[in-house]
Amino acid sequence: MRSRRADYSESTKEALVDSAIDLFTKNGYASTSLDAIVKRARVTKGALYHHFSGKQALFEAAFNKVSNRASAQLHKSVEGEGAPWERALEGVQEFIKVCLDPTYQRLVIREAPIAMGFERWREAEEKYSYGIVRGMLEQLIGEGELGDVPLEATARMMHASLAAGAQIIAEASDSKKASAEVFTVLIHMIDGIRRDH
Repeated sequence: MRSRRADYSESTKEALVDSAIDLFTKNGYASTSLDAIVKRARVTKGALYHHFSGKQALFEAAFNKVSNRASAQLHKSVEGEGAPWERALEGVQEFIKVCLDPTYQRLVIREAPIAMGFERWREAEEKYSYGIVRGMLEQLIGEGELGDVPLEATARMMHASLAAGAQIIAEASDSKKASAEVFTVLIHMIDGIRRDH
């Protein structure tokens, strides 16, 4: 059984991460101070340093929470009932929905490469989304939906295309229009390697 202290410690950490998510989304990484985060979370700076080594570590915890949520959404859409091709299309639609979320756009796409450094961000992105892309393609190949394509190269290129699509949506002045265009292009790309399209 967990102690009251452990519960309090966990709720303090969660309050800090949630506060960081809100403020990083609203103001960006550079313009968000630790003082503002602890004030919003209603905890002391000592409590913050008990859980996190500093602003970057707190940002990474915020990034992980947002990415985990997005990853769970995508997993749910591609692991449902129905033919693999239909689930793949649902997965692309769900990916577009994720990219339209302002928190995901700001933290994961725009702020993370700056706050975490490009290499670390790329590794983290791969951890959360590459496996989903590869798994879906593996199913499509296994079901004979795709032509004779090399799995690893196809998965890497599709993952890169999805990342580029996310960037286009995040940077667009009209993200709804951009998301429709990105969806159309992604479907054409996948359809281009489909066996009997």
